[in-house]
Amino acid sequence: MADTFFRAGYIESWGRGIEKMLTAFQEAGLPEPIFEESWGGVMVTLLKDIYTEVHLRTLDINERQIRAILFIKEHGSITNTAYQKLNNLGKTFSTTELIDLSEKQLIEKVGTTSRGTRYVLKGRNGHK
Repeated sequence: MADTFFRAGYIESWGRGIEKMLTAFQEAGLPEPIFEESWGGVMVTLLKDIYTEVHLRTLDINERQIRAILFIKEHGSITNTAYQKLNNLGKTFSTTELIDLSEKQLIEKVGTTSRGTRYVLKGRNGHK
């Protein structure tokens, strides 16, 4: 079967498909697919991008939080200080809003010290 796909031009070389697929997903800013062995075969789950502005507006988050998520999507991460500057807020209020986004499973905290702490999109591991 694989030989037929190769001859038809659906695949161009052996053994590089998953690598190329992962690269394409990363370049497109999409979550990596999930590969699982299932019943003697392989199951691939493709995840949609939930971080579009249209989808974010359907969630229970405010404009500042939407702005921050789009910032993270573009830049890879955000710090509390950057969130404060982006939204013209004080530290306490920005911390509260970042915690809210974490509790809603949209972002996750990376690092443990205040200066080393940043927030990335959930499941993106800090990649753009």
